Amino acid sequence: MYAQMVKTASDGVKSRKDMSPEEAAFQEKIDADIKIEPRDWMPEDYRRTLIRQIGQHAHSEVVGQLPEGNWITRAPTLERKMILLAKVQDEAGHGLYLYSAAETLGVSRDEMVEMLHAGKMKYSSIFNYPTLNWADIGAVGWLVDGAAIINQVALQRTSYGPYSRAMIRICKEESFHARQGYSAIMKMAFGTPEQKRMAQHAVNRLWFPALMMFGPSDKDSVHSEQSMAWKIKIKTNDELRQQFVDQTVPQILYLGLELPDPNIKWNEERGHYDFSDPDWSEFFNVLKGNGPCNTDRMKDRVGAWEDGAWVRDGLMAHARKRQARKEAAKIAAE
Repeated sequence: MYAQMVKTASDGVKSRKDMSPEEAAFQEKIDADIKIEPRDWMPEDYRRTLIRQIGQHAHSEVVGQLPEGNWITRAPTLERKMILLAKVQDEAGHGLYLYSAAETLGVSRDEMVEMLHAGKMKYSSIFNYPTLNWADIGAVGWLVDGAAIINQVALQRTSYGPYSRAMIRICKEESFHARQGYSAIMKMAFGTPEQKRMAQHAVNRLWFPALMMFGPSDKDSVHSEQSMAWKIKIKTNDELRQQFVDQTVPQILYLGLELPDPNIKWNEERGHYDFSDPDWSEFFNVLKGNGPCNTDRMKDRVGAWEDGAWVRDGLMAHARKRQARKEAAKIAAE
């Protein structure tokens, strides 16, 4: 999900006989489920892959505020407004945790933001779709955050310590996000016929973009093998996507809504639901910057960064003054 098209720098998984002594010792720690910490030796490819994945995850949390923040002032009740405001605030905090985790790998937050603005880093494709009405906000909370939880619960066991610990904290808050989304969509599904139609249309529009969040099919995800060997990724894209479908289809049926894919059917032999693949040409087109909201999302992010420059400059000036006072006091005391 947050590794959509994250490329490892290596050409493939090395065999033990091709590893250096440092690489072999590193892989033994990974295989023994010992967390890798910032001061531990690690292959450069591992470090660079983590920077890309954690950076894109952080960007996704921050950009993910935009489609929902647009509805804070238009929420139907004060209670819904307060809930949505808390959710958007949580997403900002998640971005902070993740940027901090990435910084332990030797990259600054400013560098990651610059890469995002230059198109050298991505964010999850789902946030390039519009939220057209309040039902979409419920569907985002239910489907998008539900998909996120499936991915993030697995990432609690990722091999890099700071990333793993950040995910443990984030998952506690994401479960609230999914519940509030399902609550909102349930209210509409069990409401008036017009509200139920809105709920149905929201599910229909966001179903396949939600499936795309897990990234391309395993057969087309050429860099997953190395990430799996390093336990940066714990489950494959297709495993996570199947888990999401199996979890979500009964919820759709409980709401009395129609399934958004006519090919969804329970497969007794597999013990899973069968379903249609998303339109992967649409997925790759969105990643290239041609989605419905790519231009608006980047315009908003760049604008927010530029508008906030005076705050960052002021904080840095204050920090320098405090440091100067501390040094002057130290000299005076000597």
